[in-house]
Amino acid sequence: MSRHLLSVDSLTRESVDHLMRVAARMEPIAQRRQVTRVLEGAVLGNLFFEASTRTRVSFHAAFCRLGGSVCDTTGFTFSSMAKGESLYDTSRVMSGYCDAIVMRHPDQGSVAEFAAATHVPVINGGDGPGEHPSQALLDFYTIDKEFTRLGKQLAGAHVLLTGDLKYGRTVHSLIKLLSLYDPMRITLVAPPGLEMPDYLIDLVASRGHRVEQRTSLADDYANVDVVYTTRIQKERFTAEMSEDFSLSRNFTVDRAFMDKRCGRDTIVMHPLPRDSRPDANDLDVDLNGDPRLAIFRQTDNGIPVRMAIFATLLQVEELIEKDLRPVRWFVPERVGVDDPSL
Repeated sequence: MSRHLLSVDSLTRESVDHLMRVAARMEPIAQRRQVTRVLEGAVLGNLFFEASTRTRVSFHAAFCRLGGSVCDTTGFTFSSMAKGESLYDTSRVMSGYCDAIVMRHPDQGSVAEFAAATHVPVINGGDGPGEHPSQALLDFYTIDKEFTRLGKQLAGAHVLLTGDLKYGRTVHSLIKLLSLYDPMRITLVAPPGLEMPDYLIDLVASRGHRVEQRTSLADDYANVDVVYTTRIQKERFTAEMSEDFSLSRNFTVDRAFMDKRCGRDTIVMHPLPRDSRPDANDLDVDLNGDPRLAIFRQTDNGIPVRMAIFATLLQVEELIEKDLRPVRWFVPERVGVDDPSL
């Protein structure tokens, strides 16, 4: 892996496999069974100039689980960027304070511009409609774990990506990452105007994968292994799109869709947050408690994967095993009420 993690484009199949192996070694720490202080003294700058809860806290927790400390900033209002400071200046200043930086920014390409001004490792926490590479890595880690549990193989798998495929940066990164592996079938289902960009479809097809586009979820998806659905990101719409956009219930992933259209072992994923309001056309809450729903296992997997990213970028992954000790505090057998025992 290169000095920064800005895009899936910087990853190879070998580097992804390495991160997956390191993440697996992080599981006991992420699950609060062991402790390490391998990054004791290191400081993470968590710079989120766009709203975030899960990603920001996940990166924060992952760095702390490795023994480091974190400085957080959120939004433009309290940033010197609101005073006209350039990304170059902000990057250089923060590099003097921090040993690693995670940045989220509403403008595509801004994180790469920020990273170009520093040798301190920078991780792209999401740049507008661009990419979200750490999310793709944790998504892939989740798929691999779920397939292992179900006795499935990644090669030849059928993955359904649905929802906002135009502005959904998580699916942009995920489809690139999946394309690094053996050929599979990828079905894209998006509302009119929110289709996957053509350049991504061409890239994946050029690597030997079968890609097909559909316009509705009202088809038979019984042979689909993974349903990955995303929220419609109306905050990224232009004024004209907001006026013209309408959506039917055909794009809602709910229990009825899963029971009628999909198989018993089809797993359901979502990058979160999901819009739980009625008629939101998102992942429905009526799937809560269904073993096919992997979204909370997915978020839990973000901790070991992001720990692996930090350990690899800061070159301490080989020191983890020598630095482990058992936890001393109370840890519940289950994190959530519907979860199996850890």
